[in-house]
Amino acid sequence: MFLRFFAPCSRFGTPEDLKYLIDTAHGYGLAVLLDIVHSHAVKNIAEGLNDFDGSGGQYFHTGSLGDHPAWDSKCFDYARPEVRQFLLSNIRYWLEEFHFDGFRFDGVTSMLYHSRGMKSFGSYDDYFGADADDAAILYLKLASQLIQDIKPGAIAIAEDMSGMPGLCRPISEGGMGFSYRLAMGIPDYWIKLLKHTRDEDWDIGELWNVLANRRYGEATIAYAESHDQALVGDKTLAFRLMDQEMYWHMEKVDPHPVIERGIALHKLIRLTTLVLGGEGWLNFMGNEFGHPEWLDFPREGNGWSYHYCRRQWSLLDDPELKYRWLADFDRQLIELTKKFNLLATPPAQLLHIDHENKILIAERANLIFVLNYSVGNSLFGYSLQVPGLETRQLVLDSDHASTGGHGRVDVSCDYPVTENGTMKIYTPSRSGLVFAKK
Repeated sequence: MFLRFFAPCSRFGTPEDLKYLIDTAHGYGLAVLLDIVHSHAVKNIAEGLNDFDGSGGQYFHTGSLGDHPAWDSKCFDYARPEVRQFLLSNIRYWLEEFHFDGFRFDGVTSMLYHSRGMKSFGSYDDYFGADADDAAILYLKLASQLIQDIKPGAIAIAEDMSGMPGLCRPISEGGMGFSYRLAMGIPDYWIKLLKHTRDEDWDIGELWNVLANRRYGEATIAYAESHDQALVGDKTLAFRLMDQEMYWHMEKVDPHPVIERGIALHKLIRLTTLVLGGEGWLNFMGNEFGHPEWLDFPREGNGWSYHYCRRQWSLLDDPELKYRWLADFDRQLIELTKKFNLLATPPAQLLHIDHENKILIAERANLIFVLNYSVGNSLFGYSLQVPGLETRQLVLDSDHASTGGHGRVDVSCDYPVTENGTMKIYTPSRSGLVFAKK
């Protein structure tokens, strides 16, 4: 949460250093977003805004409404014009002074409801009833409009787990004007599945429902693992899959069943999430090649150490390690996404779910995705119905030997489609295949 709203953290350099970083990124064609926290603030009295004028309610609600029940922090009173002006000026400052390209708004669900979103959402009454914080909704509209007024085309991403209707629709349509919503439930789902369910018991129908469940016409950012999972006390997707075996068995010449399973599922989960989950793709740096350890910022509990406050890029640079396989697959996945403009196309359409063999088949951007989550069922001559009669070719194979797979599919084969729209393939276990029209 924010402590000083107008000051870059000096631990990482000066304000001029931050400007240089952003300018350099722009030179490489990269947009830079700021994770902005206008949902709550620290309780600190000596350094923060809390009790700034001695009244106890200058920026925040008084009484219990001003205290967040889960975060031990203060909640802004968005009904006060001075509060809205303060927060809006904060947005303007970062855009104009540092040339950020947009924001990821933290904790939007907490802002939208007087209950801080700590409830279930089963009907529209839960969104628009008395629990909705009209003042906060007004502020979010003002914020998104201000961003576009200052920097047209800037990106505004809302961290909202409630699925508030209209959050990512234009203000002219009655929406709140945000560009994207974060699909927060997806990484939670993957971790829950990996922690509590055997591979053999995964419900592929449930998987489809979780990943494809979003409001049509409201763009969503999909991601397979969150930044919180990369911090001390939790595990990244790769470490959840392979755990301590990553310390001993990541040389390419060292076969190991735990690592083999982990690499296969890591690739398959990321492919599935990108294709089914949204209109944008988020990755925490280093996770694309399966970084094994956590981040731990300097703090009293670790003796203010910087030892774990880094990513070990040397793991990727070593061609003899299996991390290179994961990185190469990620590069292929991103290239495929760009080539077919995948994230700009309508949501994926379900073609078939084979519950017995744990195979999900979907279509998006005129591509056919065959996602086989079976532990051991590799099927020859597997028939699937596809749209169109054009011959297809394999354009991505998560099981390819060059990215750590077994190379069980011949990439040179063509896949003709019969008059009734049937195409036959070989689908290996724990693999994702992508077919394009030739």
